[in-house]
Amino acid sequence: MEKIKGITLYGASRSDIDSRYLEEAFELGRLIAQSSLPLICGGGRGGLMAAAIDGALSEGGMTIGVLPQFMIDRNWQHEKLGQLIVTPDMHTRKHTMASMSRAAIAMPGGIGTLEELLEIITWRQLEIYDGNVVMLNTLNYYDPLLGVLTAARTKGFMRGDNDHLLWKVASTPADALAMALSTTDKDH
Repeated sequence: MEKIKGITLYGASRSDIDSRYLEEAFELGRLIAQSSLPLICGGGRGGLMAAAIDGALSEGGMTIGVLPQFMIDRNWQHEKLGQLIVTPDMHTRKHTMASMSRAAIAMPGGIGTLEELLEIITWRQLEIYDGNVVMLNTLNYYDPLLGVLTAARTKGFMRGDNDHLLWKVASTPADALAMALSTTDKDH
């Protein structure tokens, strides 16, 4: 029997940020648990990842953390993960998370989150990932990136006007989950 594919979350591992980001991550974790889908993430013990894990756990949800061995060696994992998957490196981590998911939601985050988000959008464009990709645009965090992506398209560095096929933008955790679970349009 095939395992149920979950929702992959990307997000900040830092906790010293505006509490509204942490509150929305917690709420997103709660909503994913209420949908009876596994929450898959980098499994960190801090920041938005930890808040989302805590939110899912508050509702009895399944949480899966995927961490490379060097992060385990540094004790960076959330101590209450339902399942911990250890990978040899970051590349395997990202592939594992994507292969286990039906959709990906990027919460606000730093360079690691941005790298994961842009890679999964690239995989979607190349048709090697067919799940929805959603940016949770808490406090308009992703507006500058959306401007860069628009400039890349209008200046001819990205093809066509198919942004809506590559990513969606949500302003609330509930909208992010609804967009993640919506029927995907595979006509890239």
